[in-house]
Amino acid sequence: MARIAGVNLPTNKRVVIALQYIHGIGQKKASEIMEKLDLPAERRVSQLTDQEVLHIREMIDRDYVVEGDLRREVQLNIKRLMDLGCYRGLRHRRGLPVRGQRTHTNARTRKGPAKAIAGKKK
Repeated sequence: MARIAGVNLPTNKRVVIALQYIHGIGQKKASEIMEKLDLPAERRVSQLTDQEVLHIREMIDRDYVVEGDLRREVQLNIKRLMDLGCYRGLRHRRGLPVRGQRTHTNARTRKGPAKAIAGKKK
């Protein structure tokens, strides 16, 4: 079992798919890593040698921000917006949609389950 950036990669999947289990690596970055290291696309994690796993691990550590560092960076960006008191920060603070979606109806994912209002029935 290959362990890269603190994540155990599933052994029976192709490397391109398994790399996407790492937070911060998507389809494009995974295929980019495979190209740079000249690994065939159909290679599976169980077929990787220790040397290849080491090369992948070194490349990810050197060139990409992933897992804990990325999560921390995103949280700090959100905290900065909230401290500034800008519109996006206020929306984060109130737990409402940030990117301009409507909230009169919908937005239940951000707002949570609907709360009944007493005496609302017509």
